[in-house]
Amino acid sequence: MQRTRTQVAIIGAGPAGLLLGAILADRGVGFVVIEHRSREHVLGRIRAGVLEQSSVDVLESLGLAAGLHAEGLVHGGIFLQHEGERFHVDFEALVGRTVTVYGQQRVQADLMAAHDALGSTVLYDAADVDPADPEGEPVVRFVHEGEPHEVRADFVVGTDGFHGVTKTRFPATLVRTAERAYDAAWLGILADVPPSTDELIYALHPDGFAMHSMRSPSVSRLYVQVDPDERIEDWSDDRIWEALDTRLATPGWTLQHGPITEKSITRMRSSVVSTLAHGRFLLAGDAGHIVPPTGAKGLNSAIADVAMLGAALAEQSAGDDAALRSYSDRALERQWKVQQFSEYMTDLLHVPGSAVPDDEREFRYRSRLGRLRYVGGSRYAQQSIAEQYTGLVIR
Repeated sequence: MQRTRTQVAIIGAGPAGLLLGAILADRGVGFVVIEHRSREHVLGRIRAGVLEQSSVDVLESLGLAAGLHAEGLVHGGIFLQHEGERFHVDFEALVGRTVTVYGQQRVQADLMAAHDALGSTVLYDAADVDPADPEGEPVVRFVHEGEPHEVRADFVVGTDGFHGVTKTRFPATLVRTAERAYDAAWLGILADVPPSTDELIYALHPDGFAMHSMRSPSVSRLYVQVDPDERIEDWSDDRIWEALDTRLATPGWTLQHGPITEKSITRMRSSVVSTLAHGRFLLAGDAGHIVPPTGAKGLNSAIADVAMLGAALAEQSAGDDAALRSYSDRALERQWKVQQFSEYMTDLLHVPGSAVPDDEREFRYRSRLGRLRYVGGSRYAQQSIAEQYTGLVIR
């Protein structure tokens, strides 16, 4: 058996885990990253694409923003739309901040390259990952390249996602999970066609929500609302484009079509655990909370968590554990603010599910239409959206 001793064992090599490692490396704290998936699998996941100003600030502070500044698309606002009427929420004019469209795959690739340059210990394809003894001296056991490994650490951090193993080592009596399932799902596509818009469009339509985003000047990312039990096989390319044409239509504007290279359906839900800390085990990112994608908060929430946690672990290593002891409370306080915004945007822009009775469905839709019209005419409502969309302060 190969035995290793380090200060922090990080389980999960997605953006949260690798960013935490980069923060620790910058502060001189030792770490090992353990990932049960292959490097290619982790890099190939297509997920978030919008970075808050707060997230960009974190990456800049670590010297990790060269790629996003070279290739990211800086947006000063978003478009909101209802029944063919579109208006602009101008972030720069309202709060003096922006967001950057830069896909999670690109963030992941940048972080991998940074760790390659550092010579970090990042172990992919680890089997049977088993973190243990959170209240004593934590240990993570696993098999890598056919050989048993044991990593002992001062702390174990789970950045291993919603279905990760680290969270399962918290006592059931300690962790409660608050959840909401939405009666909607997103059918998302990547298309090899230049975007038909210079900033993201979020649209409410009687048929359901639609969104026009982008990944680059030549690749568009688009979504339509579907029922959670829909099958991707039932949605031909022509049917998808027809739905997008209908829901995103406005006078004088045309949605450009192109070859669809990826398509999938993602169910929408919210989930938050009651604590991110147990003994010397800590959680960050999707391991502790998930949000629906409407407010673009999943990756950004993970970045906020590890920014707080990385600084706290560095301070603990230097002899001050105050920030580490308060990490869970601070991160969850921020997360619940993020959750309410994600819920607000989701409720605002989606039609009720097909199981809702017709009269109630009509009321809910008209109420959401009223909210959007209010936002369109209120600088204060738009300023609130702008403040939250561009990112709350990370403390």
